[in-house]
Amino acid sequence: MLTIGCHLSSSKGFLAMGKDAVKIDANTFQFFTRNPRGSRAKALNPGDISAFLNFAGDHGIKKILAHAPYTLNAASADEHLRQLAAQIMADDLDRMEHTPGNCYNFHPGSHVGQGIETGITHIASMLNTILKPDGHTTVLLETMAGKGSEIGRSFEELREILNRVELSGRMGVCLDTCHVWDGGYDIAGRLDEVLEHFDRTIGLSRLKAIHLNDSQNPLGSRKDRHARIGEGHIGLKALARIVCHPALKNLPFYLETPNELEGYGKEIALLRGLASESDNPLGTAGQ
Repeated sequence: MLTIGCHLSSSKGFLAMGKDAVKIDANTFQFFTRNPRGSRAKALNPGDISAFLNFAGDHGIKKILAHAPYTLNAASADEHLRQLAAQIMADDLDRMEHTPGNCYNFHPGSHVGQGIETGITHIASMLNTILKPDGHTTVLLETMAGKGSEIGRSFEELREILNRVELSGRMGVCLDTCHVWDGGYDIAGRLDEVLEHFDRTIGLSRLKAIHLNDSQNPLGSRKDRHARIGEGHIGLKALARIVCHPALKNLPFYLETPNELEGYGKEIALLRGLASESDNPLGTAGQ
């Protein structure tokens, strides 16, 4: 069965997110750990978490994905901002221990003129400082579109970070379809080749989650503008091949398309229908 959900508001707590997921036939979801444009986090409610865990077990909700705030920049040239990123992530990972066995995703960061090598060094240093061997959360580097001085546009850049993390077994990758498309990887016309490249460079065993988004921009634009499923330059056929591909279909998929809850429900129904067809007319190959 396809594991698919969308980004949900965490403002009313975990149980509310679980109930919203069930309303739209989702069996997973993504949420921000705190204000996405700031650093403040609401206090955890143990009763809410306990109720959610019971609800999730009853309704088959699994592999929820926490997303770090956008303001977190582990590659910053400003030491204070790097320290703040480390403090936020360390606190987030401590909070994630209340919902163990899930994943935490973050944007690697922007080197802001220092150069990719220096930025990668800063990111790996932060991870080596905060990761604990007894943690129960997998930390994911997100593939990026490459706008500005973003690190993570290429698979090679992500590999360099992973290679420098001492507790590398605690790490993985979240592939964002809009980002890799905007970054220059032709997942519409050459999906198999892109996956083979990922496997050679990072290893498909490191791929733990997929942000499923169409793109408002053409291949290689480096713009990072998400579109609704089937309404962008990637297109429905290509996105259907992704959810049906043998190497990907068992991963959790998270929609980040510009939608309200009802719109997400329609996209989930569409993708579930395509994934469940025994003889998919759109094919499962990448060509």
